Amino acid sequence: MKSFFSRLELSFVLSGLLLLQPLAAVGFDDWPQWRGADQTSLSGESNLPDILGEDNLLWRTELPGPAGASPIVWGDRIFVTTADGDNLALMCFSTQGELQWQRSLEGKNSVTRMDKSNSASPSPMTDGKHVWAMMNNGVMHCFTLDGDLVWKKDMQEEYGEFQIQFGMATTPVWDGGKLYFQFIHGPMREKGTSVGWVIALDANDGSEVWKHERKTPATQENKHSYTSPVVYRSPSAEYLITLGGDYAIGHSLKDGSEIWRCGGINPLDGYNPFLRLVSSPVCSKDLIVIPSAKRGPIIGLEADSKHLQGDVTDVPEAHRWRIKRGTPDVATPVIAGSRVYFAREDGVFVSADAQTGKLDYEERTLAGKHRGTPVVADGKIYVVGRDGNIVVLKTGPVHNVISEYDLGEQTTASPAISNGRIFIRSHNALYAFGKP
Repeated sequence: MKSFFSRLELSFVLSGLLLLQPLAAVGFDDWPQWRGADQTSLSGESNLPDILGEDNLLWRTELPGPAGASPIVWGDRIFVTTADGDNLALMCFSTQGELQWQRSLEGKNSVTRMDKSNSASPSPMTDGKHVWAMMNNGVMHCFTLDGDLVWKKDMQEEYGEFQIQFGMATTPVWDGGKLYFQFIHGPMREKGTSVGWVIALDANDGSEVWKHERKTPATQENKHSYTSPVVYRSPSAEYLITLGGDYAIGHSLKDGSEIWRCGGINPLDGYNPFLRLVSSPVCSKDLIVIPSAKRGPIIGLEADSKHLQGDVTDVPEAHRWRIKRGTPDVATPVIAGSRVYFAREDGVFVSADAQTGKLDYEERTLAGKHRGTPVVADGKIYVVGRDGNIVVLKTGPVHNVISEYDLGEQTTASPAISNGRIFIRSHNALYAFGKP
């Protein structure tokens, strides 16, 4: 009995110590940018609910307007960017759903005719000291976690006016003290080489570290890319991957120079002048998955291959597989273990073997369209549809739906997972789900 009460007293002491510390210091699994810390949409969290529904809804907090931007989490804070009427804002909530502060961002909200998307499409980022937010007008803001402005930079003023049909929706990437941007755009009706910029800024003060001119032969709408860059890193290689203008390109993290490029996304014979790219690339330690658009191909590259140098479009040793048709159009694929998962535009969910590219299944899983990228944790895949229908599937080569739930609210954002909770942003509200 004495040992039992000693352990009980010790547990109360430890619990009190934990409550005295900020959550970030305790080492909980943060979600500091879109697709998580390593941009894989994977979480190491366990004991997550199989059902996202009323029994596991911890709270719901109204938002002032819609956005496609995804929430991020650091410790006990959640950050979201949003439209606020005609204005744009960055909001900070506690993980209990209480508003901590709200800051106006430079620029005005506008709505495109395509799917009613708006200016609040890029997602914010944080390193636990600062939080960065950029809307599609290209003005990057840096705040402290308490909402004090540190610096601001107008990327259009610095690097040229954006010429892109549906707005610059790319989300920058934070990595190793730097912010990486890709601006792939250009006049649709002008002939000639497609030119964009890949840029690295010092995250602390916004000063330029390097910029690289990104050239491709893409024409017309293919000059426009809505994808976001991703950082690949292994013991033997590291680079930034950008996707757009008919090519995926690997850039040096030191100076932005081109290491490799891969085409074959838009074949020269039967060239589609309107194959703009939206779905972003994703990496594991040994695989790069490159989606395309409009039911086109998906390419699997050997991420750590010595052959990944120069133009690898027709280098068999650099390729692991190629799926000829059926790419996701908007949502980014997820590599989890031995499988690659992706949600197509029409609500069909697909699993493929990561080694061979062979499809395990293609099953209609969502009732309508799909926009947000799925997330994977605890042996489960969480998928949120455009109309707010949430489907939880079991990972693996068999289509196994665990549960379904309908928010009844439209959503185009991707979920975030942190500290045993799943955060979902609809056009109307921010939700937190978790085991009570």
